[in-house]
Amino acid sequence: MNEISIRFFDDKEVRAVWDDEDSKWWFSVTDFVGVLSQTPRPRNYWHVPRYRLKKAKSQVLLNCKRFKFMASDNKPRWTDCLTNDGLIALAKEFPGKEPNRFIERLTRGDETIDDQSEAKAYAIFGSSLFETIEVGTVKGLRQIHAYLFGGLYDFAGQIRTLDIAKGFFQFADARFLPETLASIERMPESSFEEIVAKYVEMNVGHPFMEGNGRSARIWLDLILKKNLKLQVDWSLIGKKDYMAAMRESVTNSTRIKALTQAALTDKINDREVFIRGVSQSYYYEEEDDFMEDDWDE
Repeated sequence: MNEISIRFFDDKEVRAVWDDEDSKWWFSVTDFVGVLSQTPRPRNYWHVPRYRLKKAKSQVLLNCKRFKFMASDNKPRWTDCLTNDGLIALAKEFPGKEPNRFIERLTRGDETIDDQSEAKAYAIFGSSLFETIEVGTVKGLRQIHAYLFGGLYDFAGQIRTLDIAKGFFQFADARFLPETLASIERMPESSFEEIVAKYVEMNVGHPFMEGNGRSARIWLDLILKKNLKLQVDWSLIGKKDYMAAMRESVTNSTRIKALTQAALTDKINDREVFIRGVSQSYYYEEEDDFMEDDWDE
């Protein structure tokens, strides 16, 4: 049984564990309550509705199971967990629209391209693909994109031949894109600053019609792993901060360098860190009310 983080909501993590016996995902109730209540002490907050549900002999509580999750003190603690159906029932205990927004994200299934691509991204860890990717090259980025979006987009792994723009910003001219990408590939990778500079330039190049951000963040981590034995724990970088920094990076990369440097970790072989990072990376791409134009796709 492996602890897996598979969903982020408003930059907060909801942890889950896969139960082989039931073949189900079980989600941490305290994480779920923390998201909906916005309280810094969700375990304490959960005691009130838990007592009420127990007194009423609610089916919600009867369907709870307990699993161990790592607490903030780095010790495993038993935690109440519910399946999708249990969380849907529990959400009714919380007024407002936030429970519905979260449940919609949690139970959306694997219907969209992003859902299917995200599932493929989780499977990259420990796969043979990591052994064959050309780290830091355009070919390596194309390999990642082809893996994430193969069978989903007919242009998976293919460099775009059309111009694209988001908002008032136009990415690299398609006519000169091969030369632009070749120039980016030659950029040095001997220091953290050089590596992030290369990542920023690749984002401006935007070599694919869609899926650039999701592919490039994995590409960046592989460069960091190879050269510095580090990677970015993307779960430590909030969506608003990341998107604002990437917009700003077109003219000034100071902020994105500061954000990624503060989130560096040497746990480069930690599956949980990787899974959390993928989940947050895909969360960056979801459309929100505050962000109508997420151009870092």
